[in-house]
Amino acid sequence: MTDPFRQLASFLQRAEQLLERLEPLLPPASPLPDWQAAKAFRWRKSRGVGYLQPIARLPAIQLDDLHDIEQQKARIDANTRHFVAGQPANNVLLTGTRGSGKSSLIKALLNAYAGEGLRVIEVEKGDLTDLPDIVELIDGRPERFIIFCDDLSFDSGDARYKALKVVLDGSIAAAPENVLIYATSNRRHLMPEYFAENLESKRVGEEIHPGEAIEEKISLSERFGLWISFYPFDQDAYLNIVAHWLKSFGCAEAEVRAAERDALNWALERGSRSGRVAWQFARDWAGRQLTSPARPKRTRTKTGPGAARPAAR
Repeated sequence: MTDPFRQLASFLQRAEQLLERLEPLLPPASPLPDWQAAKAFRWRKSRGVGYLQPIARLPAIQLDDLHDIEQQKARIDANTRHFVAGQPANNVLLTGTRGSGKSSLIKALLNAYAGEGLRVIEVEKGDLTDLPDIVELIDGRPERFIIFCDDLSFDSGDARYKALKVVLDGSIAAAPENVLIYATSNRRHLMPEYFAENLESKRVGEEIHPGEAIEEKISLSERFGLWISFYPFDQDAYLNIVAHWLKSFGCAEAEVRAAERDALNWALERGSRSGRVAWQFARDWAGRQLTSPARPKRTRTKTGPGAARPAAR
Protein backbone atom coordinates (compact mmCIF):
# COMPACT_ATOMS: atom_id res chain seq x y z
CA MET A 1 0.00 0.00 0.00
CA THR A 2 1.31 3.40 -0.99
CA ASP A 3 2.31 5.68 1.82
CA PRO A 4 -0.49 8.33 2.17
CA PHE A 5 2.06 11.00 3.06
CA ARG A 6 3.94 10.29 -0.18
CA GLN A 7 0.66 10.58 -2.13
CA LEU A 8 -0.11 13.90 -0.45
CA ALA A 9 3.35 15.28 -1.20
CA SER A 10 3.02 14.23 -4.84
CA PHE A 11 -0.40 15.88 -5.08
CA LEU A 12 0.85 19.13 -3.55
CA GLN A 13 3.80 19.18 -5.93
CA ARG A 14 1.56 18.77 -8.97
CA ALA A 15 -0.82 21.42 -7.64
CA GLU A 16 2.05 23.85 -7.15
CA GLN A 17 3.28 23.22 -10.71
CA LEU A 18 -0.24 23.83 -12.04
CA LEU A 19 -0.54 27.11 -10.14
CA GLU A 20 2.81 28.27 -11.50
CA ARG A 21 1.53 27.70 -15.03
CA LEU A 22 -1.81 29.42 -14.36
CA GLU A 23 -0.46 32.43 -12.47
CA PRO A 24 0.73 34.38 -15.59
CA LEU A 25 -2.75 34.00 -17.07
CA LEU A 26 -4.53 35.50 -14.07
CA PRO A 27 -5.24 39.27 -13.91
CA PRO A 28 -2.99 41.16 -11.50
CA ALA A 29 -4.33 42.38 -8.19
CA SER A 30 -5.64 45.93 -8.34
CA PRO A 31 -3.18 48.14 -6.46
CA LEU A 32 -4.66 50.43 -3.82
CA PRO A 33 -4.11 54.10 -4.66
CA ASP A 34 -1.62 56.12 -2.68
CA TRP A 35 -3.87 59.06 -1.77
CA GLN A 36 -0.91 61.09 -0.54
CA ALA A 37 1.06 60.68 -3.78
CA ALA A 38 -0.90 63.11 -5.94
CA LYS A 39 -3.82 65.53 -6.19
CA ALA A 40 -5.08 64.04 -9.44
CA PHE A 41 -5.43 60.49 -10.71
CA ARG A 42 -6.13 58.77 -14.00
CA TRP A 43 -8.18 55.58 -14.25
CA ARG A 44 -6.10 52.95 -16.00
CA LYS A 45 -6.50 49.27 -16.81
CA SER A 46 -3.97 46.47 -16.87
CA ARG A 47 -5.10 43.09 -18.18
CA GLY A 48 -8.69 43.94 -17.43
CA VAL A 49 -8.13 45.27 -13.91
CA GLY A 50 -8.68 48.96 -13.24
CA TYR A 51 -6.65 51.12 -10.86
CA LEU A 52 -6.02 54.79 -10.08
CA GLN A 53 -2.70 56.02 -11.45
CA PRO A 54 -1.31 59.12 -9.68
CA ILE A 55 -0.56 62.10 -11.94
CA ALA A 56 2.75 63.48 -10.76
CA ARG A 57 2.96 66.61 -12.96
CA LEU A 58 -0.04 68.92 -13.09
CA PRO A 59 -0.56 71.94 -15.35
CA ALA A 60 0.20 75.15 -13.46
CA ILE A 61 -2.73 77.07 -14.94
CA GLN A 62 -4.66 79.33 -12.58
CA LEU A 63 -8.17 80.79 -12.74
CA ASP A 64 -6.70 84.25 -13.42
CA ASP A 65 -5.09 82.90 -16.59
CA LEU A 66 -8.49 82.29 -18.18
CA HIS A 67 -9.76 85.47 -19.81
CA ASP A 68 -13.07 86.54 -21.37
CA ILE A 69 -15.06 83.67 -19.85
CA GLU A 70 -15.80 85.46 -16.59
CA GLN A 71 -19.44 84.42 -16.34
CA GLN A 72 -18.70 80.74 -16.97
CA LYS A 73 -15.75 80.84 -14.59
CA ALA A 74 -17.83 82.42 -11.81
CA ARG A 75 -20.59 79.80 -12.08
CA ILE A 76 -18.37 76.73 -11.97
CA ASP A 77 -16.12 78.29 -9.31
CA ALA A 78 -19.11 78.88 -7.04
CA ASN A 79 -20.38 75.33 -7.59
CA THR A 80 -16.95 73.90 -6.77
CA ARG A 81 -16.55 76.03 -3.66
CA HIS A 82 -19.89 74.77 -2.39
CA PHE A 83 -18.83 71.19 -3.09
CA VAL A 84 -15.48 71.53 -1.31
CA ALA A 85 -17.24 73.11 1.69
CA GLY A 86 -19.62 70.16 1.95
CA GLN A 87 -22.62 72.15 0.75
CA PRO A 88 -25.08 71.05 -1.98
CA ALA A 89 -23.56 71.21 -5.47
CA ASN A 90 -24.38 69.97 -8.97
CA ASN A 91 -22.75 67.78 -11.58
CA VAL A 92 -21.55 70.04 -14.39
CA LEU A 93 -21.62 69.79 -18.19
CA LEU A 94 -19.44 72.30 -20.04
CA THR A 95 -20.32 72.55 -23.73
CA GLY A 96 -19.48 74.73 -26.68
CA THR A 97 -16.76 75.80 -29.04
CA ARG A 98 -13.41 74.02 -29.02
CA GLY A 99 -10.41 75.62 -27.35
CA SER A 100 -12.47 78.03 -25.27
CA GLY A 101 -11.21 76.98 -21.84
CA LYS A 102 -13.56 74.17 -20.80
CA SER A 103 -11.00 71.61 -19.68
CA SER A 104 -8.58 74.30 -18.52
CA LEU A 105 -11.20 75.46 -16.05
CA ILE A 106 -11.20 72.01 -14.42
CA LYS A 107 -7.41 72.05 -14.12
CA ALA A 108 -7.42 75.58 -12.70
CA LEU A 109 -10.08 74.62 -10.14
CA LEU A 110 -7.92 71.73 -8.96
CA ASN A 111 -4.98 74.09 -8.44
CA ALA A 112 -7.24 76.53 -6.59
CA TYR A 113 -8.87 74.05 -4.19
CA ALA A 114 -6.47 71.10 -3.86
CA GLY A 115 -5.31 72.51 -0.54
CA GLU A 116 -8.88 72.26 0.74
CA GLY A 117 -9.17 68.58 -0.16
CA LEU A 118 -10.29 68.67 -3.80
CA ARG A 119 -9.06 65.80 -5.99
CA VAL A 120 -9.69 65.02 -9.67
CA ILE A 121 -9.99 61.59 -11.29
CA GLU A 122 -9.78 61.60 -15.09
CA VAL A 123 -11.80 58.87 -16.80
CA GLU A 124 -11.77 58.24 -20.54
CA LYS A 125 -14.99 57.57 -22.40
CA GLY A 126 -14.02 53.96 -23.02
CA ASP A 127 -13.84 53.32 -19.28
CA LEU A 128 -17.21 54.78 -18.32
CA THR A 129 -18.54 51.30 -17.60
CA ASP A 130 -16.10 51.26 -14.65
CA LEU A 131 -17.69 54.31 -12.99
CA PRO A 132 -19.50 52.23 -10.34
CA ASP A 133 -16.18 50.63 -9.36
CA ILE A 134 -14.47 54.03 -9.16
CA VAL A 135 -17.27 55.50 -7.05
CA GLU A 136 -17.15 52.53 -4.70
CA LEU A 137 -13.38 52.95 -4.34
CA ILE A 138 -13.61 56.57 -3.18
CA ASP A 139 -16.84 56.37 -1.20
CA GLY A 140 -16.23 57.42 2.39
CA ARG A 141 -12.89 59.12 1.74
CA PRO A 142 -12.43 62.54 3.42
CA GLU A 143 -11.37 64.17 0.13
CA ARG A 144 -13.83 65.70 -2.33
CA PHE A 145 -13.58 64.04 -5.76
CA ILE A 146 -14.43 65.41 -9.19
CA ILE A 147 -14.64 62.67 -11.80
CA PHE A 148 -13.54 64.42 -14.99
CA CYS A 149 -14.64 63.21 -18.44
CA ASP A 150 -13.09 65.31 -21.20
CA ASP A 151 -14.43 65.68 -24.75
CA LEU A 152 -17.42 63.51 -24.00
CA SER A 153 -19.75 62.38 -26.78
CA PHE A 154 -21.40 59.16 -27.85
CA ASP A 155 -22.13 57.60 -31.21
CA SER A 156 -25.50 56.23 -32.09
CA GLY A 157 -25.95 52.83 -30.47
CA ASP A 158 -23.14 53.41 -27.93
CA ALA A 159 -24.34 51.78 -24.71
CA ARG A 160 -21.64 53.29 -22.48
CA TYR A 161 -23.73 56.38 -21.88
CA LYS A 162 -26.08 54.25 -19.76
CA ALA A 163 -23.32 53.72 -17.18
CA LEU A 164 -22.91 57.47 -16.94
CA LYS A 165 -26.67 57.95 -16.54
CA VAL A 166 -26.75 55.48 -13.66
CA VAL A 167 -23.96 57.23 -11.74
CA LEU A 168 -25.41 60.69 -12.39
CA ASP A 169 -28.97 59.99 -11.31
CA GLY A 170 -30.38 56.64 -12.27
CA SER A 171 -29.61 54.10 -9.61
CA ILE A 172 -31.57 53.06 -6.55
CA ALA A 173 -28.36 53.64 -4.57
CA ALA A 174 -27.63 57.26 -3.71
CA ALA A 175 -24.41 58.74 -5.10
CA PRO A 176 -21.73 59.44 -2.46
CA GLU A 177 -21.78 63.02 -1.22
CA ASN A 178 -18.04 63.40 -1.84
CA VAL A 179 -18.28 62.78 -5.63
CA LEU A 180 -19.33 65.00 -8.55
CA ILE A 181 -18.96 64.52 -12.30
CA TYR A 182 -17.63 67.35 -14.47
CA ALA A 183 -17.73 66.66 -18.22
CA THR A 184 -16.80 68.70 -21.29
CA SER A 185 -18.26 68.24 -24.74
CA ASN A 186 -18.75 70.01 -28.05
CA ARG A 187 -22.31 68.64 -28.07
CA ARG A 188 -24.92 69.90 -25.65
CA HIS A 189 -26.89 66.66 -25.78
CA LEU A 190 -23.79 64.43 -26.03
CA MET A 191 -25.34 62.19 -28.69
CA PRO A 192 -26.01 62.75 -32.42
CA GLU A 193 -29.53 63.76 -33.38
CA TYR A 194 -31.00 62.83 -36.74
CA PHE A 195 -33.69 64.48 -38.81
CA ALA A 196 -35.74 61.29 -38.91
CA GLU A 197 -35.97 61.33 -35.12
CA ASN A 198 -37.56 64.76 -35.22
CA LEU A 199 -40.36 63.30 -37.32
CA GLU A 200 -41.45 61.39 -34.22
CA SER A 201 -42.39 64.66 -32.50
CA LYS A 202 -46.09 65.21 -31.88
CA ARG A 203 -48.17 68.36 -31.62
CA VAL A 204 -50.47 68.47 -28.61
CA GLY A 205 -52.46 71.66 -28.76
CA GLU A 206 -49.87 74.42 -29.08
CA GLU A 207 -47.09 72.28 -27.58
CA ILE A 208 -44.49 70.12 -29.33
CA HIS A 209 -43.71 66.81 -27.63
CA PRO A 210 -40.41 65.16 -28.71
CA GLY A 211 -40.40 61.52 -29.77
CA GLU A 212 -38.94 58.74 -27.65
CA ALA A 213 -35.57 58.73 -29.43
CA ILE A 214 -35.02 62.44 -28.77
CA GLU A 215 -36.23 62.12 -25.18
CA GLU A 216 -33.71 59.33 -24.56
CA LYS A 217 -30.83 61.45 -25.84
CA ILE A 218 -31.85 64.59 -23.96
CA SER A 219 -32.30 62.65 -20.72
CA LEU A 220 -28.54 62.14 -20.36
CA SER A 221 -27.74 65.88 -20.48
CA GLU A 222 -30.58 66.66 -18.10
CA ARG A 223 -28.90 64.60 -15.40
CA PHE A 224 -26.23 67.31 -15.16
CA GLY A 225 -27.62 69.93 -12.81
CA LEU A 226 -25.48 72.74 -14.20
CA TRP A 227 -24.98 73.47 -17.91
CA ILE A 228 -22.29 75.98 -18.82
CA SER A 229 -22.02 77.10 -22.45
CA PHE A 230 -18.91 78.51 -24.15
CA TYR A 231 -18.92 80.63 -27.30
CA PRO A 232 -16.36 81.64 -29.95
CA PHE A 233 -14.14 84.60 -29.03
CA ASP A 234 -14.36 87.83 -30.98
CA GLN A 235 -11.22 89.54 -32.24
CA ASP A 236 -10.70 91.76 -29.18
CA ALA A 237 -11.07 88.84 -26.78
CA TYR A 238 -8.65 86.74 -28.84
CA LEU A 239 -6.01 89.49 -28.83
CA ASN A 240 -6.52 89.99 -25.10
CA ILE A 241 -5.69 86.32 -24.50
CA VAL A 242 -2.67 86.55 -26.82
CA ALA A 243 -1.41 89.55 -24.86
CA HIS A 244 -1.78 87.73 -21.56
CA TRP A 245 0.29 84.77 -22.68
CA LEU A 246 2.96 86.88 -24.40
CA LYS A 247 3.45 88.85 -21.19
CA SER A 248 3.64 85.62 -19.20
CA PHE A 249 6.46 84.51 -21.53
CA GLY A 250 8.40 87.73 -20.81
CA CYS A 251 7.49 89.90 -23.80
CA ALA A 252 7.40 93.68 -23.32
CA GLU A 253 4.30 95.80 -23.98
CA ALA A 254 5.70 97.10 -27.26
CA GLU A 255 6.38 93.55 -28.42
CA VAL A 256 2.84 92.52 -27.54
CA ARG A 257 1.43 95.32 -29.70
CA ALA A 258 3.77 94.42 -32.54
CA ALA A 259 2.55 90.82 -32.47
CA GLU A 260 -1.13 91.64 -33.07
CA ARG A 261 -1.11 91.37 -36.87
CA ASP A 262 0.80 88.10 -36.77
CA ALA A 263 -1.64 86.80 -34.15
CA LEU A 264 -4.62 87.58 -36.39
CA ASN A 265 -2.98 85.89 -39.37
CA TRP A 266 -2.21 82.86 -37.21
CA ALA A 267 -5.88 82.56 -36.24
CA LEU A 268 -6.99 83.07 -39.85
CA GLU A 269 -4.80 80.20 -41.02
CA ARG A 270 -6.35 77.89 -38.42
CA GLY A 271 -9.90 79.07 -38.90
CA SER A 272 -10.38 79.68 -35.19
CA ARG A 273 -9.95 82.47 -32.62
CA SER A 274 -9.82 80.31 -29.50
CA GLY A 275 -7.86 80.37 -26.29
CA ARG A 276 -5.91 77.33 -27.43
CA VAL A 277 -4.94 79.00 -30.72
CA ALA A 278 -3.92 82.18 -28.83
CA TRP A 279 -1.66 80.17 -26.51
CA GLN A 280 -0.09 78.27 -29.42
CA PHE A 281 0.64 81.54 -31.23
CA ALA A 282 2.13 83.08 -28.09
CA ARG A 283 4.48 80.13 -27.62
CA ASP A 284 5.63 80.29 -31.24
CA TRP A 285 6.02 84.07 -31.41
CA ALA A 286 7.64 84.48 -28.00
CA GLY A 287 10.00 81.60 -28.67
CA ARG A 288 11.24 83.22 -31.87
CA GLN A 289 11.51 86.68 -30.34
CA LEU A 290 13.20 85.64 -27.14
CA THR A 291 15.92 83.78 -29.05
CA SER A 292 16.50 86.54 -31.60
CA PRO A 293 20.12 87.81 -31.49
CA ALA A 294 18.90 91.39 -32.10
CA ARG A 295 16.61 91.35 -29.04
CA PRO A 296 17.95 92.87 -25.79
CA LYS A 297 18.40 90.32 -23.05
CA ARG A 298 15.50 90.30 -20.56
CA THR A 299 14.65 88.20 -17.56
CA ARG A 300 11.90 85.82 -18.56
CA THR A 301 8.84 85.83 -16.32
CA LYS A 302 8.02 82.35 -15.13
CA THR A 303 4.39 81.49 -14.54
CA GLY A 304 4.91 78.12 -13.01
CA PRO A 305 7.60 75.90 -11.51
CA GLY A 306 10.23 76.04 -14.21
CA ALA A 307 8.05 76.86 -17.22
CA ALA A 308 5.14 78.88 -18.46
CA ARG A 309 1.63 77.73 -17.72
CA PRO A 310 -0.26 75.69 -20.31
CA ALA A 311 -2.94 77.07 -22.54
CA ALA A 312 -6.65 77.44 -22.08
CA ARG A 313 -8.39 74.53 -23.72
